[in-house]
Amino acid sequence: MKQLIIFAAIITLLFSCTSSADKTKSDNLALARKFLNAVETKDVKTMDTLLAENYKGFGPSFGDSVNKTEALAGFKYNSENLYESMKYNRFQNIAVTVKPGEEALEGDWVANWAELTLKYKDGRGPVVLWVNSVYKIENGKIVLSRTFYNEADVLRQLGYQFSMPNQ
Repeated sequence: MKQLIIFAAIITLLFSCTSSADKTKSDNLALARKFLNAVETKDVKTMDTLLAENYKGFGPSFGDSVNKTEALAGFKYNSENLYESMKYNRFQNIAVTVKPGEEALEGDWVANWAELTLKYKDGRGPVVLWVNSVYKIENGKIVLSRTFYNEADVLRQLGYQFSMPNQ
């Protein structure tokens, strides 16, 4: 009986050691899902609660960056004036923790790979694009995001044509 109690104590200890990291990853995945749902449903109020006050967003182009106020204002404007709908047809999230020593990368991250369909209010589209985003999460909030997608492919689907300038 004593051995059974010791065995049960060891098992409980092992589960409690891994549950903190697993809970953090689970919470971070839930936060990313909630954020994607807010994007899809054009819910700026929920987005506001999920972004940290010091939030910084980058992308899709190299020089693009916004703070929280700019991100929410831009999303609100696009939701009201540009997009009829945004629909995640499928997506995959993965949570990772980067250990100390990786400088700016250290911390908890969620990577998202998604297929997104955009319909425009003026009848253009739909446009289907692959979107890759990574979110750095601290204290239950998104503090940084980097979003990548092929802007040229979106424009091509909207009927734009590209040509080389005369040389």
